[in-house]
Amino acid sequence: MRPLAIGLAAALALGALIPAAVISAPKEDKAKAAIDAKARTAGMAAAPALMQSLNAGCTVSDARLIGEDKKTATGYYEVACAEGMGFALIAKKDTPPQAFSCLESSQPAADGKPSALACILPGNADQKAMLKPFMAKAGTACDIINARAIGSGAKNSYFEVACGNAGYIVQTTNPANPAAEVVANNCLLYEEGANISCKLTDKATQLAVVDTLTAASGKNCTVKDKRYILSTKVDNYFEVACADGKGYVLQQTAAGGALARTIDCAQAGFVGGGCTLTDAVAAQTEQAGLYTKLATKGGFDCQVEKYGMLPTDDNRKEVVELKCKNRPDGAIAIFSTGPAVIYDCLTSEINGYRCSFSKSDTSFPRLSADLKAYGKGSCEVSGVRRVGRNDTEGYVEVACADGLPGWVMSYPVNTPNPKSKEILSCAQAKGIGGGCKLPTNASKKS
Repeated sequence: MRPLAIGLAAALALGALIPAAVISAPKEDKAKAAIDAKARTAGMAAAPALMQSLNAGCTVSDARLIGEDKKTATGYYEVACAEGMGFALIAKKDTPPQAFSCLESSQPAADGKPSALACILPGNADQKAMLKPFMAKAGTACDIINARAIGSGAKNSYFEVACGNAGYIVQTTNPANPAAEVVANNCLLYEEGANISCKLTDKATQLAVVDTLTAASGKNCTVKDKRYILSTKVDNYFEVACADGKGYVLQQTAAGGALARTIDCAQAGFVGGGCTLTDAVAAQTEQAGLYTKLATKGGFDCQVEKYGMLPTDDNRKEVVELKCKNRPDGAIAIFSTGPAVIYDCLTSEINGYRCSFSKSDTSFPRLSADLKAYGKGSCEVSGVRRVGRNDTEGYVEVACADGLPGWVMSYPVNTPNPKSKEILSCAQAKGIGGGCKLPTNASKKS
């Protein structure tokens, strides 16, 4: 997922550079050892109203008048805010003021000379620290080592932040306001040397985290190769290829930077297309063989042809849908350190899992056999509908091929390979999920 990379260049083109007026603004007398008291008084008189008009979320804690251009009726100010981010202001008479973060205004001019609007107020001394509340708002853990302004557009400001082995492109409002929306994108989203890219942290440094995550995974893996896959709002994903031919996808929490989960390449197809540094097909074949053994041991004879991973909140379990070579009906298998728990595709849905590999008609023989056990062998099942469930039972409506009235069958929930508890006629089942609704049942009274 690349939530911000697209369109960033276009946004920056609106106003990425500090106006030339900033460079030509009147300069402070460098001979002065301290900020002039009159300049502070003038700044504090003008800055609060200017910042309020910009809706910058800034409580002015200090300000100074940098200088004035009387020919153009323009004043230049530096402002320190209690919220952290400091600004340089350009206030021209009868024109809305412009604000530039201190990280922008303090950058040297193109000729290398110091900027006329460099921030020098004590409250703006540590400019990189000004981005701490923005990173916190974005939900990204970062001990900021370095930072720079990339530029600002009509609506947004962009910064780069370096955090040890990680780097981010930060987007927020213009003027930058930590109370507004803030998004931090991993530097690995951007190509090195491109118009929008990170310069404070190189790709090799950013990928060093993969070694740390691999060590934390507990896998016996000598790292051969590694790559960044994608980021979501809550996680980053990396692929690591090991010297022994195995490979994994490492899921890292974006907030804390810790390893959240290690996914074998055989199971990682759902993450950005899966592994590319290792032979994922071979890994999947090997994994299918393992699932065949585990399913058979769990009482479900299935030569696994295809499998799909289902989401689970328990990292100690794998929830897998199985498609079998040797039988038409599939199953949902839950593999953990204990015996496998397997629900066939008939009862999986009443237990919260839906099969996608197997069609509903593959359950007809099993349903017909269950009816026969109740002495209803004349009904060859031709249709099925999952009615619903309560805390102890799930209900299934069936239709009969001969067109005679069908039945509602109940099965215990949380029970692998359950036997039907009872069968009800459609007349008896009127109070269960609205009663029978299959076409051949709804038109008949049972």
